[in-house]
Amino acid sequence: MKNLKMMAILAAVGLTLSVGNVAKAEVGYIDYAKVLENYPAAQQAVKELDQKGLELQQFMLEKEKQYKGLSTPLQKQNFESQTANELRSRQESLARMQQEREDQILQKVQAAARSVMVAQKLDAILADQIVFVGGVDVTDQVLQQLRGQ
Repeated sequence: MKNLKMMAILAAVGLTLSVGNVAKAEVGYIDYAKVLENYPAAQQAVKELDQKGLELQQFMLEKEKQYKGLSTPLQKQNFESQTANELRSRQESLARMQQEREDQILQKVQAAARSVMVAQKLDAILADQIVFVGGVDVTDQVLQQLRGQ
């Protein structure tokens, strides 16, 4: 019985201490859109993706010209089928490339944010849309970290 009371007291003290620590939690937040706008690697990825998109448009223009030169319905049907398959393949390739670039950028931003979190002794870094009031804006520190990599 004595041990049970002692455990209850210790649990209450532990709960009080943990609630006290939560009250002192420091949270940072990051404006991810600003990071993407100002991070050179992200800007380069956008340029690469735009270039691939332009290449896809050029492909379609060339195929239109070729289509107009076909004379029989069978030739047109075969051409449409081949073109549709090739277009789908190119679109899938572009989508994969976009996903890979987004993942690479996100991983680098997360690594930089972790580094800033440790340096600033923060408990967490959230997206700025999540923070309603309070917190510390660490966007510029994350950008500095990214540029230093």
